[in-house]
Amino acid sequence: LHLSAVKLAELHSDLKIQEKDELSWKKLKAEGLDEDGEKEAKLRRNLNVIMTKYGMNGKKDSQLVDTNYIKDGTESDTLDDPRLEKLWSKAKTSGKFSDEELDKLWREFKHHKEKIREYNILLETVSRTEDIHKNVINPSEENLVKEEILHNKHRELKDKLRSINQGFERLRKVSHQGYDTTSEFEEPRVIDLWDMAKSANFTEKELESFREELKHFEAKIEKHHHYQKQLEISHQKLKHVEGTGDKDHLNRNKEKYAMLEEKTKELGYKVKKHLQDLSSRISQGLQHNEL
Repeated sequence: LHLSAVKLAELHSDLKIQEKDELSWKKLKAEGLDEDGEKEAKLRRNLNVIMTKYGMNGKKDSQLVDTNYIKDGTESDTLDDPRLEKLWSKAKTSGKFSDEELDKLWREFKHHKEKIREYNILLETVSRTEDIHKNVINPSEENLVKEEILHNKHRELKDKLRSINQGFERLRKVSHQGYDTTSEFEEPRVIDLWDMAKSANFTEKELESFREELKHFEAKIEKHHHYQKQLEISHQKLKHVEGTGDKDHLNRNKEKYAMLEEKTKELGYKVKKHLQDLSSRISQGLQHNEL
């Protein structure tokens, strides 16, 4: 796959979560608690997202260019959306951002691109399900269950589209005006969660509690970013030392790299699991609004 050290660590975290979710689903299935197959379908969608994200779905053009903003900057990567490319170009040449702020903004753009990718995969899944459903001649109880699954998928699409629209509006605003120094959160995923939480059916007390949890979550993400940077630096040093022939130096660097790699994987898993839990809570609040 020719993935960087950071991307390999991220892939490990994603697959670890996928494995845990599949084990949970197998227990549910054994107890007869996934009769409509909705949880199984969601697992398939999640796996499809992972395979597309890391270029494992057999499509040559689907893999992200292996450039990391930590290592190579941003010039050789693409956003696959003319509107995003235009906004990024404007921000990059505006003189309103420091190098550190540009790195942070680039993460926001990449996060937005990933949200669009996930939305398109879900949209394709829903379209295929609808086509199958339309071809059924005799309605039955099973088809009524499938209608409910479709309804849930449409609601998920609606939530994702709302998040994409909110995210684009934020990118447009930041690209034109620069970062607001009074902004409560900086991490794209946390900003998304907070915007959605404010639209959900939470009491003032619940919202305040959620705000505090998001602060802890953002600190966890920042720690993960720190280890990602250290892992990338360690990877570069390891490649350099391999060419010197110094075995003692090489072994020391290998040990440090292995330690950083394991820590990065562990933190990546914790971040993504926490994100999954927070997103699920907000989704429940948004669904309650619709009811």
